Amino acid sequence: MASKKLLNDVERCVDENLEGLVAVNPGLRLIEGTRVVVRADIEDMKKEGKVAVLCGGGSGHEPGHAGYVGRGMLSCAVAGAIFASPPPDAILTGLRTITKDNPAGTLVIVKNYTGDRINFGLSSERAKAEGMKCDMIVVGEDCALTSHDKTAGRRGLAGTILLQKIAGALAEEGKSLEEITEQAQLVNKSMGTIGLALKPCSTPGSTGALFTVPDDEMELGLGLHGEAGVKRIKLLTSKDAVKVMIDHMTNPENPTHLPVKKGDRVACMINNLGGMSVLEMNIIAKDTLQYLEGTLGLQVDRAYCGTYVTSLEMAGISITILHLNDTFARCLDAQTNAPGWQAPVLAPGQMDRKTPPTMKPVPPPSSTTKEDKGATVSKEEGSLLYTILQKVCSRLQENVELLNNLDMESGDGDTGNTVSRGTLAIMEKLGSLEQTGLPLTCPAQLSMELAHIVEKVMGGSSGGVYSLFFTGAASELQKEVSPQAWLKAMNTGIAAIQRYGGAEPGDRTMLDALCAARNCYRDNLPNMAPLEAFALAVKAGEEGAESTKSMKAHAGRASYVHADRLTKPDPGAVVVAIWLKAILEALQSK
Repeated sequence: MASKKLLNDVERCVDENLEGLVAVNPGLRLIEGTRVVVRADIEDMKKEGKVAVLCGGGSGHEPGHAGYVGRGMLSCAVAGAIFASPPPDAILTGLRTITKDNPAGTLVIVKNYTGDRINFGLSSERAKAEGMKCDMIVVGEDCALTSHDKTAGRRGLAGTILLQKIAGALAEEGKSLEEITEQAQLVNKSMGTIGLALKPCSTPGSTGALFTVPDDEMELGLGLHGEAGVKRIKLLTSKDAVKVMIDHMTNPENPTHLPVKKGDRVACMINNLGGMSVLEMNIIAKDTLQYLEGTLGLQVDRAYCGTYVTSLEMAGISITILHLNDTFARCLDAQTNAPGWQAPVLAPGQMDRKTPPTMKPVPPPSSTTKEDKGATVSKEEGSLLYTILQKVCSRLQENVELLNNLDMESGDGDTGNTVSRGTLAIMEKLGSLEQTGLPLTCPAQLSMELAHIVEKVMGGSSGGVYSLFFTGAASELQKEVSPQAWLKAMNTGIAAIQRYGGAEPGDRTMLDALCAARNCYRDNLPNMAPLEAFALAVKAGEEGAESTKSMKAHAGRASYVHADRLTKPDPGAVVVAIWLKAILEALQSK
């Protein structure tokens, strides 16, 4: 099966990628007929006598490397085909553009892959033969290799981006080519990177993935092009995976390890290889920093987490550790307008990164007067409210499976479970009548307590909707508690749901049951006893819930489901019918 990608033309996907980059970032320019991107102000930079910095390599690693062209990073980037080194002629075009008539010269940064070394090296030699001043550094910070045998050497990975940033900042400061090359070599010796993949990538136009990783395994130590890692390991948690990676990177028995000791000052880059979610990356970043600081005792003064260099859509990460000195830290902090560089947010005046403590929440206002708390009822009426809450919670718990089944038509089948979480929390708070944790004799306060419970425990839209209802109802119970006050409470609670939820009666939601009950209670309350009026209201609510079977959904998750699939009552409306009937049962049993 061919890989699925949103492209126009496989043959031109690299060119269109670069065209899109410069279209969004007009401070970059694409040299006509090439895959060479340069700073738009390159001539001004040469006039200032500043060293130019060039890097490049195969495409598919975006935002590397063209995404790092900009003031304070690269002067020029040269892109090859997907995972292929760019041809020497293209590299030489880039070198001529940024080096000709620039006596300061150019530093060429190359990742340690055979094709890149040969093509960039050949281009550098040709540039020198044309009278241009340039120097080249080969980046190889991979800590995966465990063999002492002769190999192609340590691969260049995400640490290349840190080296580009430091070299670019030094160039912006006006340092000489010799000084920048010396510092770049020191960076290369002072860092290490280890990669981990969960799923492979596939190249545009290919018929499948570059390699396979079983669903229950991960590949430790792979390269940027899907080269095999050091070993396959079973799928681990984020915390355990981070430990395995860093332990391998810093293991003295590993000939390519990065030596670290307690108290070392370091920078850390947690890089997304292309297919990881931001949610996963933040968890991995947390676990990485905790392990480096808490277990190894390192001082992580700089931390970066994001998508810096990728392997197309590969689901994987790499972790880079760089030993810091004042020069490296200053250069990492220096301003750049390169679109690919992602800098962390620090507090005002803060230079070194520290994991901040959590902030204490602002406490809710405390009620100090009887008026603040709301109108009260007798102990006997409080006891009745206790019975009502017990009955409501009991009836809802009995119908969890029914509600889940109803929700299978239009949602994810969890309405019963969601309601259950709320009722169990209320029952726990309710406790025994003698030692209840709820203010039963103050309905306004009771309504607010219920709002807090359902909002916190139920979650999602259901928790929010019922919290709105109880919060609105509470405002009408501040001054009096009477049949008319309860009606006003229903009115205000329903109005809050409609205002913020956006639904109306007839939209196939809980409001079809709730509004039917409210309307019936409102119409009959002036003409009969409150309990009789409420009994009719309960029946109207049940009929309202049943009527949703034939309604077209216009709100909520059900509105995205085809009408032919909606053949049962709305689960939210059924919930209302259940608790209305439970209230009636409790009132009739007193």
